[in-house]
Amino acid sequence: MNGVIIVDKPAGWTSHDVVNRMRRILQQRSVGHLGTLDPLATGVLPLVTGSLTRLAQFYTTSEKTYEGVIRFGFATNTYDADGEPLDIDVGTAAFGCPSGQRADLNLENLQKLASAFQGLIEQVPPPFSAKKIHGVPAYKLARKQQEVVLKPVQVEIKEFVILAVEGDRARFRARVASGTYMRSVAHEMGQLLGSGAHLEALRRTAVAEFDITQAHTLDEIESQMKICHPDPTPDGHPDWSIPPPKGMGCEVEGPAVSGHSGITDLFVHPRQLLPQFPSVTAAAAAAALIRSGRPVNLPELSRARHVKVFHGQKDLIAIATRVAGTLFHPKIVFVTETSPQPLGSSRSKRGT
Repeated sequence: MNGVIIVDKPAGWTSHDVVNRMRRILQQRSVGHLGTLDPLATGVLPLVTGSLTRLAQFYTTSEKTYEGVIRFGFATNTYDADGEPLDIDVGTAAFGCPSGQRADLNLENLQKLASAFQGLIEQVPPPFSAKKIHGVPAYKLARKQQEVVLKPVQVEIKEFVILAVEGDRARFRARVASGTYMRSVAHEMGQLLGSGAHLEALRRTAVAEFDITQAHTLDEIESQMKICHPDPTPDGHPDWSIPPPKGMGCEVEGPAVSGHSGITDLFVHPRQLLPQFPSVTAAAAAAALIRSGRPVNLPELSRARHVKVFHGQKDLIAIATRVAGTLFHPKIVFVTETSPQPLGSSRSKRGT
């Protein structure tokens, strides 16, 4: 089953937890995601299935939009609410408030402070992050209470707005380039105020062309997959090629076939993917050449660098790259699945 589906990730789940759940729901191994979310965070997590997992290479630098809450008063070792509180150093706050006491939190002060974080800035990633130190993820060292020293990296915060202040909490909206940690922003704001701060809540509302209005909960997705399949074969998997006899109950619940309206209604329409690439619909002869990896002439798209090639309205068959003039070569060819490939079957050995 090839497609892109947007999950509204629940709090407390890792992105890999969601991928594993979807593998069980869809009964196929080829499921991946287009950018991780911290366990604390909720919101937009685009998942790719089947051969469309190969689209991931085009989303490595995707812009992201967040809404969240920063809590002032103390910092944590993870820079978010999942961590342990840290002692606050003695010193003087940026707004003249002694360290260890809550800073003068009001909308005007925090909006002024937030403006200093907009644009291209140097940011130190959190110690509990996937950034690697001599090939080892920083969070693995941090969990062992080993010293974690990460160098500042340049990130871009395109928008950072404090929406409201209620007590020691500030609600914000941010639009950032890939690689930006809102946890670090919260931590550094607390340092500047001298009060400490951490990210209490975070919700991703958009990634690239995907937004929260397209997102579905895991329970909603699973409810679309309740269709009957035959009894398991001796190896423990349903025989997908044989329909169940009339009157047989749902002994096994498995994925719908590609044409099942229940699940396909939840997938993002393929023509909405990668809007920066123009689309072309190939005739049968050209589609056959593209599927076999051979170049074709696409004169109507001679100025485009990359194009999405469709056969029909919804069958995305390739991403093609212009070689010269009007000649395009398939950069990626997507295999069209004609039947489900359940977990554990001999035809589903590929990873994400």
